[in-house]
Amino acid sequence: MKDVARFLSLEKYAIAGVSRDPKKFGQVMFKDLRKKGMDVVPINPNAESIDGVRCFGSVKELPSDIRGVIFMTPKEETAAVAREAAEHGIKDLWIQQGAETKSLVEEFSKEDLNFIHNQCILMFWKPNGVHSVHRFLKKIFGALPA
Repeated sequence: MKDVARFLSLEKYAIAGVSRDPKKFGQVMFKDLRKKGMDVVPINPNAESIDGVRCFGSVKELPSDIRGVIFMTPKEETAAVAREAAEHGIKDLWIQQGAETKSLVEEFSKEDLNFIHNQCILMFWKPNGVHSVHRFLKKIFGALPA
């Protein structure tokens, strides 16, 4: 199931794989989503905080009000972290492009999850700049999920 509207309505999120390096996309995305008003916390087992926000070491450590996880993890690690999220009761998973594998997509497409992949969250959460252009083009060509 791909329900983007449902995912965007969850109110509190976590991003798995936020880098400590401010130049890497994971941290750039984390900062951008926060700047645009998303209530999001980072997950990185090697950091206590990122950009002044408490960092959680794993999905298991997340507070119970976190209902959605966005994955920026290396694709070799995504399946294990996504399984951990599902076991933790989180049913809304957004796997950023490049963080998924074919076997992960096959496995999680069969589960009772709101599993979104092959989409960039920045095209859906208050898009601007190049992300709004990409969103417009996907909409025109019928490739924009609901």
